[in-house]
Amino acid sequence: MVGGESEKKMKQTQSASNTLLNYFQKSPVTSSPKALEEKQHVDVLSDSDTPPQRKPGGWRAMPYILGNETFERLAAFGLLANFMVYLTREYHMEQVSASNIIYIWSGVTNFAPLVGAFICDAYAGRFRTIAVASFSSLMGMATMTLTAWIPQLHPPPCTKQPQSLGQCKKPSQSQLAFLLMGLGFLSIGSGGIRPCSIPFGVDQFDPTTDEGRKGINSFFNWYYTSFTIVLLITQTLVVYVQDSVSWVLGFGIPTMLMFCSIILFFCGANIYVHAKPEGSIFSSIAQVFVAAHKKRRLPLPTESELVGVLYDPPLKGTTVLSKLPLTKEFSYFTKAAIILENEVNPDGTPINKWRLCSVQQVEEVKRIIRIIPIWTSGIIGLTAMTQQGTFIVSQALKMDRHLGHKFQVPAGSISVISFITVGLWLPFYDRVLVPALRKITKQEGGITLLQRIGIGIVFSVLSMVVAALVERERRAAAILHPHPFGLAPMSVFWLAPQLILLGFSEAFNILGQIEFFNRQFPEHMMSIGNALFSCSFAFAGYLSSLIVTIIHHVTAGSHDHPDWLANDINAGRLDYFFFLLAGIGVLNFLYFLYVARKYVYKGSVQAGEEKSSFVDVELSSLKA
Repeated sequence: MVGGESEKKMKQTQSASNTLLNYFQKSPVTSSPKALEEKQHVDVLSDSDTPPQRKPGGWRAMPYILGNETFERLAAFGLLANFMVYLTREYHMEQVSASNIIYIWSGVTNFAPLVGAFICDAYAGRFRTIAVASFSSLMGMATMTLTAWIPQLHPPPCTKQPQSLGQCKKPSQSQLAFLLMGLGFLSIGSGGIRPCSIPFGVDQFDPTTDEGRKGINSFFNWYYTSFTIVLLITQTLVVYVQDSVSWVLGFGIPTMLMFCSIILFFCGANIYVHAKPEGSIFSSIAQVFVAAHKKRRLPLPTESELVGVLYDPPLKGTTVLSKLPLTKEFSYFTKAAIILENEVNPDGTPINKWRLCSVQQVEEVKRIIRIIPIWTSGIIGLTAMTQQGTFIVSQALKMDRHLGHKFQVPAGSISVISFITVGLWLPFYDRVLVPALRKITKQEGGITLLQRIGIGIVFSVLSMVVAALVERERRAAAILHPHPFGLAPMSVFWLAPQLILLGFSEAFNILGQIEFFNRQFPEHMMSIGNALFSCSFAFAGYLSSLIVTIIHHVTAGSHDHPDWLANDINAGRLDYFFFLLAGIGVLNFLYFLYVARKYVYKGSVQAGEEKSSFVDVELSSLKA
């Protein structure tokens, strides 16, 4: 009975496909990039007798856009760089509680761009999203400044001796709530600015001209240059002001800069190109899942039945520049493209987008599913990076931080070593190592993207092993040479080896993931790739928080086995914690090797699947 019903439905698909094939014959599939460009040009001119004029923008808009983005990151990173010290020193929190707040807040902040991108693309547009988010960032920084300025918003001061013994007064619920409110405003600001600033900057240039394309490339260079400068400023100058001068001034400076950036941003309102929201890609993804579920009982057509059975219209618009070939993998979703009776309009468009999706939509969903395993392996690989703002800072606080007789290195600034490592390594890697490797491997990048990510994971494991060994020596030295504040007679620069290894991990793993997501996602889905990368840090923060909480509860309260993450790290076993992260990293590396071997890069088709590419089948049928 079921088989007869399925056969009847398949006959209906053959009948329903005649209208669609007639439409395809009138509007043949564009295969070459040149033909596609000409077709898009004709489509644009058909709406008007004259070519569309580009609004003002270009480099005149860059000071306002880059200034807004730079000051937002200066505010957020300036807070995060030294936030562990602020929570433990000014709010008298235990390091486990402080680290959990940082992990969770960092996770929310890195998840927020995913929501911000959806709101921006579907409803608000980039200008309005950035404008509202900028005010939210200003409110967040102002709130954080008030927590340091007004005595009623933070616990009373406490000297070092009672603080080291855990005898200082803890923050009240109202004080903690006000602090969390400020962090919430900052997360909203980051969620609106970060996913929109790069696309908004690209909007200011005309990609159809040589000058516009050069401007886009230069914009990316300036964007990442300003990002690096922000990191260096926050890890040095801002942290020094917070640590050695005043927390009020250390928070107040970024607050004033954020206020100035909002004024600059609105000053350029008449210069910007204001692109309208075009709808979110998330709707297209949801449509594939819904349509595939509705047609889950349909039999999958054989290769000989592909012609006219699957919905594969020619590309339209300027966002999608190339088609993805139909693949056999995840065939469940292919059913979303099967044409049934009364599902296609005479002009070739689907009557209901939630019942019929194109092959391109289906393959885009398949591409996301293929990338997910690689993405999950990157989450655990980033847990080592999250330690730079938490327990590595705790190590630095218990070491000799003097550089000369008078200057003392702020504990929050020690991670600048990893940034310097990245800055020195990348030019050498790009100009020297990659050309040498290219001659051997014949790969454009010297090594594949997955090999680059894998090397970064290895470096993250090594960094945690070195961190554990250094912590073991630091703890032994502190116990052997008692100090009133528990300081070990070791220079803080003993932390340099683990930070250098973390720098190499960032250069390979993080930058490798950025390139991987931008190359492996279809052109118009790169925003999802960047959002996924941001979510990697979010999940890494949550995973670190979970591990810290479990370890603290399991190891606390035993005299024979002291709390690994005790508030006094000299009494704890932080080295065990680092060894545990290294062990988890090894298991993650083995998982990465497994999923990397099964991964198929975009544009390549597995052996034996070339004939199943619907694009090729459709072209051959039209030629016949």
